[in-house]
Amino acid sequence: MFPKLTLVLLGGWLIGAVAAEPTAEEYHVKGAYLLNFAKFVEWPEQTFKAPGDPIVICVVGPNPFGPGLEKAAQATVVANRPVTVRQISDGQQAGQCQIAFVTASERKLTRSLLQAVQGASVLTVGESDNFISNGGVVGFKVDGDKVRIEINTEAADRAKLRISAKLLSLAQAGKK
Repeated sequence: MFPKLTLVLLGGWLIGAVAAEPTAEEYHVKGAYLLNFAKFVEWPEQTFKAPGDPIVICVVGPNPFGPGLEKAAQATVVANRPVTVRQISDGQQAGQCQIAFVTASERKLTRSLLQAVQGASVLTVGESDNFISNGGVVGFKVDGDKVRIEINTEAADRAKLRISAKLLSLAQAGKK
């Protein structure tokens, strides 16, 4: 049986939060968050070479989302830009992404990825315990039956990312 779900409405998306053990439902929630981050974050104009360039969400390491995230991204347009998903294997490739998600299984790559994107406007997102304190912008935390987010506003400022007040209001206080 499925765990009790708590539902959150974020930018028109219904997001269900799940219990502590990683499940398909948990990654469905995290995938919905990743897509919504594209709607609530502004990148500097020079981030994109052309007006129609896509917002690229990169998954570092094995893809825990299955085909669901790619399918949902194909149906998503943000600020007249399509959204695409790529799987990458190292931090050097993350500089070509607008959003880089580091899976828990790839937490050993966190520091090298964060160093590789230093000075670039990449929204770094992770799910390991120390992601925010290591300098990541957004961290996922599973708290009981809920998926929560923490935002490191200093890291966002360093990346020249503007995070909307709506998204900030949903976040728990991270390292500031």
